Amino acid sequence: MNGLLKFSQGVDALNAWVGRWLSWLVLLMVLISAGNAIVRKVFSNSSNAFLEIQWYLFAAIFLLASAYTLLRNEHVKIDVVLGRFPRRTQVKVEIFGLLVFLLPFVVYVSALSWPEVHKAFVSGEMSENAGGLIRWPVYALLPVGMALLGLQGLSEVVKRLAFLAGRGPDPSARQQAKTAEEELAEAIRKQSGSAA
Repeated sequence: MNGLLKFSQGVDALNAWVGRWLSWLVLLMVLISAGNAIVRKVFSNSSNAFLEIQWYLFAAIFLLASAYTLLRNEHVKIDVVLGRFPRRTQVKVEIFGLLVFLLPFVVYVSALSWPEVHKAFVSGEMSENAGGLIRWPVYALLPVGMALLGLQGLSEVVKRLAFLAGRGPDPSARQQAKTAEEELAEAIRKQSGSAA
């Protein structure tokens, strides 16, 4: 069990690191979007590449942050019946859901997406829009995001098994009280404080 818990801690650390870096992509996406809008309104000029990079960044944030969301236990749960059961029963149902629904979904989507990434890479597929971007990097976000999500799913199973064995805390408790916005604001304050 100790080896599995170390694996779980490593996966958690990886996805926490990815999540922190993705928060900066949100800022970058907003700046690109604002800059593109200003150029379009002021100079009556626009770039398909800038429009597409916004979509690529959104895809990166959405797909790569799914594992971070699972780590933080911030995914949407509609719990009408399960909340009435003892906590140990709830954890057993969560393990069942992770093993029977999440992990097979991850494997299935990964198996479907890798051939498309390879095909786009080999062919050098480009956007059909004038000045558009190459496509394979955005296609690759799907299997990479699924890999991170699958690893996090395995980590969550390990944490729940450890909880049931009395070797770990309740994994469904929120990881920290700060929201993503509070974390981003704190990171910006730290950056500006160290730059001064």
